[in-house]
Amino acid sequence: MIDLHCHMLPGLDDGASNLSVSLQMAKASVDQGVEVAACTPHILPGLYHNSGSAIRQATLDLQAALDAEGIPLRLVAGADVHMCPDFVAGLQSGRLLTISNTRYVLVEPPHHTAPPQLEDFFFNLAVAGYVPVLTHPERLSWVPSRYDAIKRMVRAGTWMQLTAGSFAGAFGRDALYWAERMLDEGYVHLIATDAHDVERRAPDLARGRERVAKRVGAEEAQHLVVTRPLGVLEDQAPSSLPRALGVADVELGTAREKVEERRRRGEAREHAHPADNVGGFSGRLRRLFK
Repeated sequence: MIDLHCHMLPGLDDGASNLSVSLQMAKASVDQGVEVAACTPHILPGLYHNSGSAIRQATLDLQAALDAEGIPLRLVAGADVHMCPDFVAGLQSGRLLTISNTRYVLVEPPHHTAPPQLEDFFFNLAVAGYVPVLTHPERLSWVPSRYDAIKRMVRAGTWMQLTAGSFAGAFGRDALYWAERMLDEGYVHLIATDAHDVERRAPDLARGRERVAKRVGAEEAQHLVVTRPLGVLEDQAPSSLPRALGVADVELGTAREKVEERRRRGEAREHAHPADNVGGFSGRLRRLFK
């Protein structure tokens, strides 16, 4: 699996406080089945003054520490970038970071106040050639009043990344409700850990995948933690990746499969996506990190 949102770099934000915690988080991620993790510390003016160059160097330093400890986790640099007026200029200058230098960028809006120009902000990012990925919308207190805007944003090309722990109730009943509703309705593109430590907010991608699979099936769960994340790292266009599916889509697809199976008199259909099998996934990762 691939975790595209975690706060594993030591001492940069409210995530890992030191290298020891970072190493513990890395080991926990590997135990969950994660092979690649994007290190995405906050960039938040007035609180976390991280820069693209500093995050890249910190990622290289942590990778060297993981290699020295024999921890088989590959790291890429990114950031959980708070909305700000000069967002596009910051990306273009390298002060702000996309995920692994791709077109995909994690965008964190305010938690308790809906930005007045929310849709325009994300539209402008798309016009500039980026794929904005809104982080943990299910945990935002204003989502109930702006859910129609969220749906319009998805239709206009914004991706949604939900937190794995939300599906287990780790962030309360409201976050669980919106996580399940967005998943059921086909508005979720990625799930990630947003892990900050090994106790209160530990890596838990496998548990999130399991919960998601129970609602939308194993194939869509695989897309959420493998297929689309790998496509992000390879900087593939969103149109080339499987679209987000909800419960109705999965049920319709299952019905169609049954009809086709009967039509073929029990012959097995081949559905495998190159990234859906272990060999294909591992091979693409090896090529990616050559």
